[in-house]
Order: sequence, then C-alpha cells, then structure tokens
Amino acid sequence: MMLSCSALVVALLLSQVRGFLGPSEDDDNNVPEEWVLLHVVQGHIGAGNYSYLRLNHDGRIILHMQSLKGDADLYVSDKTLRPSFDTYKLQSVTCGQDVVVVPGDFARPVGIGIYGHPSYKESEFEMRVFYDQTAPQDPFEKGSYTSEDGYKQKRFPQAAEEDFQEEESIFWTILIGLLKIILEILF
Repeated sequence: MMLSCSALVVALLLSQVRGFLGPSEDDDNNVPEEWVLLHVVQGHIGAGNYSYLRLNHDGRIILHMQSLKGDADLYVSDKTLRPSFDTYKLQSVTCGQDVVVVPGDFARPVGIGIYGHPSYKESEFEMRVFYDQTAPQDPFEKGSYTSEDGYKQKRFPQAAEEDFQEEESIFWTILIGLLKIILEILF
C-alpha cells in the first residue's frame, strides 16, 4: 500500500515538473491538421533589444512563439521590416505563449520583431511558423490563373523585367546625384 502511494506521488510530481519545464510534444497535438509547419526558429534576445525576421510566404500564416526563458514579445508589420512597440500592425505581448495570425492580404515581405522584455536579462524563445491551408484564396489574385487540370497556379514575373526596373532605378539615382553635384558647383 505504501509503495503504491509513493509511486502515485512520484508520477504526480513528474507530471508537474514536465509542465513547468516548457512546451511538450503534446503541444503539437493542439495544432489543427490543416496547418503546415514551415519553420521552427529558436533564439536568445537581450533585455530591451530586438531581433528581426522576415516572412516571405504567401497566404495566412500563424506565428506561434513560446518564451522558454524570460519574456519575448512579438511585433508584426507589413509596412516596415523592423517593427517595434511604436510601429507595428499586429502584436502579442503575453508572458509565455504569443500567437499572431498574419492575414493572407498582408503585403510581403512581412517584418517580424521579437523584443526581449527588460524585466529579464535574457529571454529565450522558440517560434513555430505555420501555413493555414484552410484560408480561402482570392481567385482574382493578381498573377494567378487556373491551369487546364484545375489546379491554381501562380505566375511569377520574369527576372528580366525585375532587372530592368532595378537598372532603371539605379540610373535615375545616379542621374539625380550628378545633377545635384552640377547644381552645387554652379551655385
């Protein structure tokens, strides 16, 4: 009788310790089957500092971040690649698990800022990036078409067109710079 009570107490303590140690493999079971794991990012961030990531994937993306040590907060923007607590569109600033759902209509690339809360000298985090397959796709999305076999395809602009635009931009930058120099010499 005493041995079975001891075994029960040990089992209870082990389950409690496992819960305090952080996320378990069972957490993956809480994720819907329709979500596809794209990336797992782990890192450390000092107090009051930012670490930045860039999201290029199209569609509805779920950022699921767990603070393993300390407290890391999550800031997301489609307007800047360096979002902060002053410039962001989406945020999650909980103690522990932070989740942000990036809508499919956000302009890509999306900037992700991970902030180390100043109340901890260092924060350690793990972020899982999921793609939600259940999000409806816009059939009128620019550059998309349906192939003969009925599958949605995406047309990508040809590299030559992008290179031309980049060369044109560099040309104008140089030309404007030369004009500024000539104007400074003349006046």
